[in-house]
Amino acid sequence: MTEQATLGGGCFWCLEAVFEPLRGIRKIVPGYAGGHVPDPTYRQVCTGRTGHAEVVQIDFDPSEISYQDILNIFFTMHDPTTPDRQGGDVGPQYRSIILYHDETQAGVAQSTLAEFDSKDIWHNPIVTEIEPLDIFYPAEEEHHAYYRDNARQPYCRIVIAPKVAKLRKEYANRLK
Repeated sequence: MTEQATLGGGCFWCLEAVFEPLRGIRKIVPGYAGGHVPDPTYRQVCTGRTGHAEVVQIDFDPSEISYQDILNIFFTMHDPTTPDRQGGDVGPQYRSIILYHDETQAGVAQSTLAEFDSKDIWHNPIVTEIEPLDIFYPAEEEHHAYYRDNARQPYCRIVIAPKVAKLRKEYANRLK
């Protein structure tokens, strides 16, 4: 039995690369959610005018990795204090967002955000949005497994590789 988590924390290529090597993760689909334009394209979302965030939808086995674990990793692998940006990626499509699938996930998301905010890890307050998932639109096929297929590209080497290295160091006991 699997459950789903839908998260946005900057570029969906980064989040896919971070969650892919974890035990219990069955499938990850990059896509778009949280906006008002039906069936958006990458080009449309990149304009920042569709309201959508770049997200990943994660199918996971809760007997191997819990939703709480996924959120803990999410909050440690991106900066949840920068509105509409992650590093050099700027725009509302890069906002930090948790799109919950049910009320249980909503509660876990709220308590996890409060816990991380109280730790004073960052100099600024967390701005992660927590909203119900309405519709998820899968991204075009060329965005799937992007890091795995393009690890030598400059963006992958400079932005994604350090996040994957951090994951491997901090969560080595959770790797496949």
